[in-house]
Amino acid sequence: MARIAGALRQGWRWVKGLPRWLRRTLAVILVVQTVLAVAAVGYVTSVDLPPDPAPPQASVLYYRDGRTVLARIGLTDRTDVTLDRVPPGVRQAFLAAEDRGFYDHYGVSVRGLARALWANVVDDSGEGASTITQQYVRNAYLTQERTVSRKAREAALALKVEDRYGKDEILQRYLNTIYFGRGAYGIEAAAHAFFGVSVDRLTTEQGAVLAAMVKDPTRGDPAKDPEWTLDRWKWILRAMSDAGWLPQGAADRTPYPRVAPESVTAAAIDGPIGLITDRVEDELAGAGFTRQQIRTGGLTIVTTLDATAQRSATTSITAALDGQPKELRTALVAIDPHDGGVRAYYGGDRGRGFYDDALAARPPASTFKPLVLAAAEERGISFRSYYNGTSPRVFSDRGGAPLYNQDNLQCPVCPLDVAMVHSLNTPFYAVAEKIGPHRIRDLALRLGVPEKYGDQATMVDLKGEPAPGRTRADIAIGRYAVAPADMASVYATLAGGGARTGRHFVESVTAAGGTLLHRHEADPDRVLDEDVAADVGAVLSQVVDEEGRVPGVPAAAKTGSQQYGDTTDSSDAWTAGWASGLAAAVWVGREKPGPIRTRDGKAINGDGMPYQIFRNFLSGALAGRPVDALPRAANVGRPDTGDLETIGGQVKMAPGLIYQGPRKGDLVDRSLAVGTWRQRTARLDDALDEQRAAGLDFSVALVDRRTGQRYDYRGNREFETASVVKVPLLAALLLKAQDEGRDLTTAEEQRARKMIVASDNDAAVQVYAAIGGVNGLRQALERLGLDDTDPDKRFGLTTTTAKDQIRMVSALTGAAGPLTGDSKETILQLMGSVNADQTWGISAASFEGESTAQKNGWMARSTEDNRWIVNTTGRIHGEKTDVALSVLSHGHRTREEGIESVERIAALTRSHLGW
Repeated sequence: MARIAGALRQGWRWVKGLPRWLRRTLAVILVVQTVLAVAAVGYVTSVDLPPDPAPPQASVLYYRDGRTVLARIGLTDRTDVTLDRVPPGVRQAFLAAEDRGFYDHYGVSVRGLARALWANVVDDSGEGASTITQQYVRNAYLTQERTVSRKAREAALALKVEDRYGKDEILQRYLNTIYFGRGAYGIEAAAHAFFGVSVDRLTTEQGAVLAAMVKDPTRGDPAKDPEWTLDRWKWILRAMSDAGWLPQGAADRTPYPRVAPESVTAAAIDGPIGLITDRVEDELAGAGFTRQQIRTGGLTIVTTLDATAQRSATTSITAALDGQPKELRTALVAIDPHDGGVRAYYGGDRGRGFYDDALAARPPASTFKPLVLAAAEERGISFRSYYNGTSPRVFSDRGGAPLYNQDNLQCPVCPLDVAMVHSLNTPFYAVAEKIGPHRIRDLALRLGVPEKYGDQATMVDLKGEPAPGRTRADIAIGRYAVAPADMASVYATLAGGGARTGRHFVESVTAAGGTLLHRHEADPDRVLDEDVAADVGAVLSQVVDEEGRVPGVPAAAKTGSQQYGDTTDSSDAWTAGWASGLAAAVWVGREKPGPIRTRDGKAINGDGMPYQIFRNFLSGALAGRPVDALPRAANVGRPDTGDLETIGGQVKMAPGLIYQGPRKGDLVDRSLAVGTWRQRTARLDDALDEQRAAGLDFSVALVDRRTGQRYDYRGNREFETASVVKVPLLAALLLKAQDEGRDLTTAEEQRARKMIVASDNDAAVQVYAAIGGVNGLRQALERLGLDDTDPDKRFGLTTTTAKDQIRMVSALTGAAGPLTGDSKETILQLMGSVNADQTWGISAASFEGESTAQKNGWMARSTEDNRWIVNTTGRIHGEKTDVALSVLSHGHRTREEGIESVERIAALTRSHLGW
């Protein structure tokens, strides 16, 4: 005792030796700490521990009327187990994931709580600081609101729980109440839902998978985001190793356990409503509710969905898809432009947790043209302005590839509203180049397209495309993918006169006891001038007049069809539009891009099935409701801001005149292909003899790979190759790379593209040198089986035959040969992407729906009085066509005359043989 008293006197003398200001500061701190401690004890004492929580209750979703039930979510699978049935390794996995110091603290992490309080007060970040005890308290007794008062009550209750129950009891309660996803509450239900076993048969590795899901039960499901779950699973195993519960390095050596792809125990909501409940839950999770609270809290959730509109959406889509091919998919999203509420939603009919087509980004095609018009009007260009609507046109950012209007329609002096009605590509592409494609992207972002899908920026070229990270004028024809739900938001903003309100599904949420937990507040944002929006609506009402009016409803709409490759099929077909009070976007396509057709084999375009769904939906959704007329055009901008100076050649100059331009196959006369193959070849011989008698020197060779039929006319006649030899040159370069066990370098790829796509001679000279000149080419020709081709130092003077050129095409399309599949695909892809000035030749023997991979060449020979060599060779491929065709010729007075001659010969060949 004397020793203690001496120590106190010594301490007091030390304090008295401190400066007066420091003594006063220490006194204040001591008093404040004492007061806070007393207050904390008083607060904890005042908080009563509620009775054990009631069993989970399903939450009810209502339509916007607040009375009609939309769905019930949260039917649960739960079986409580005692802690001794949970294997020790599984318990340790949860401790490692959520609270390694669980057995050492008194229920609250002081440091974590201070950090969370600071984050909430200073940053308003809603950061948590949860021990396992706190998590149990929050799930069992509290709401999920992120406030200082709730966190203080959570801490107080955690201390009470720790005082009443032992650690093992708390851990047992926690493991029996936590939500794991798939409708499973508690570890026993989770063991069945994810692994098909009871809890006592779980391995440590399986337990770590379940522990990984606690952080985010939806994303953590390995069937939803396996990469995220795997990363967290490895993190948990490393944490267990650090705690001494597993050997070091176990995370890298332990195989990941197999997880059932879906739960057989979880209740599901089928049909289109299933995806709606997913979207509602996602929205509430973003607003701070946990999925456990949503599924067990007995919440009353009033949605924005309209029962009549939803019924109309489902009925219209079901009727349209009845009896159609099973691979067809569709999506419909309808939004009230005044408050952003989703009134109808269809992303698929397979129920909860399945792929949502309404959120899948697809090329919107011509439904993006109204955005081009709006961006143009923002810069003073009127929809009455005249633009060059001829087809095809060549634009600077397409790498020389020509742009066509659908069906090659021509409208040389074309007002933009007429171009919109007939969905012409070339005028709107010209507008995009004039005002800048980035301005259209900026407008799209303002109207409702998000800046990113995942980590990828929207509406910009991807890696490997012409301008990675930048927006090209291709945005004008809808080549950049946008989700149907976001297109609905864009059109809702236009329908709302340029005022954007956030798309949402939930109006209000009320707790089981009647407390209002959440209410959506609309916050319109003016993003587009009202007069511009009125003009766009007026123009799109002309589209509705053209496509077919909506019965009893004044409407505006735009259809769109994304071309599948270079065929006449579409891969994505759209209609988007609005009436007063309701905007909608409809998409029809496939899960993986491919041709979409009806059961009768007819191509589906935007003005077909999607427009039918749109009309029927809008008519049904608005039935019996007064619908206002659309605003009149405000005529923004000047009408004298077009680009008619770009028109060249002989065209019809009447303003607004639409007429049919040349189409593929115009030179082919199908009526001549009658009789047996021998009869047809005999008549073709006679027709070609007539061409020779007129002074032409040429040869033709053909192989029909579909039937095996072959034909040649003077096929062994030698001609100088001109640029046709560039295909064997590229083949030789690829063979060299194959032999060296490597891919082409970036420089080689660029030279190859220039050589084939743009027929660049400088690039060809570099490739010729790289393969070893004459000897290198000769060796490659031998491997490819081209015995009739004789290399020359000047590659264009190399001689070949039409039959040898067919052998070259066969080497690219057959299964055998020295070229790998990737090498063949590289060459054919480049041959199918040639610039506009390279698309003549054998393409004259093809029809719409068929693709052409070709290489053409011309050259004037000074030794022949500057007469022209003109050659064309390649492949014509379609659903019922697979032909290799080559026409070689020389002696033409002009290049144009030569091109006309070889195209006539190619067309004659198809006319008579009719492959």
